[in-house]
Amino acid sequence: MTQPQPTTGAAAGPVAGQDLDAAVRLAYEWGELKRLPRRGWLRAGVERPESVADHTARTAMLAWVIAGLEGADQERAAALALFHDSQEPRTGDLDHVERNYLQAVSNEQITDQQAETLPQPLAAGLRALVGEYEGRASREAECARDADKLDMLLTALEYREAGRGGMDPFVKTAVAALRTSSGRRLGEAAMRVSPAAWWQAFHRGVAPLPQPGSPNGG
Repeated sequence: MTQPQPTTGAAAGPVAGQDLDAAVRLAYEWGELKRLPRRGWLRAGVERPESVADHTARTAMLAWVIAGLEGADQERAAALALFHDSQEPRTGDLDHVERNYLQAVSNEQITDQQAETLPQPLAAGLRALVGEYEGRASREAECARDADKLDMLLTALEYREAGRGGMDPFVKTAVAALRTSSGRRLGEAAMRVSPAAWWQAFHRGVAPLPQPGSPNGG
């Protein structure tokens, strides 16, 4: 794979003398992601499913983890994951059933429109991130795409733990889609570890943190 050069505009210094209304409008647009439910979970009978923004937050974190395990650029992978669903305020979150009947515009085309009135460095950076992710154009893009599927797997296992049925297709689809070695290993671990394991550990007792002034606490 070719390794695209990050395009962020940071090296050129601050963007000055430009109208930033477009950036604020896009920020409000992205705010819709907090209110946009993930359609696949609704179809499976989850009454109040996670939002697209909920999904995006953990996906970006998982991309950082997977990239670290794979020896890739963690910050780049997290940024790719952060913007991977940034077009959905305009399309909604189309599930696999809906995609069979709707001719969706590409995410790159939607991003082009979202970015067209942004200051040039921001527009170029946003287009580069989305194009890299959609084209699987780097190791970081593969890490981010695995993070997307790994978050779906974790969410399905969380819903299953809470007693919701119909999660098997999501689990199987997510596991089959993982492509990096670290993503697959994390998926295997997810099938072993209970979603409640992190907080149940506190019932067994967790060593207290060192107090200030103690030998280990500074």
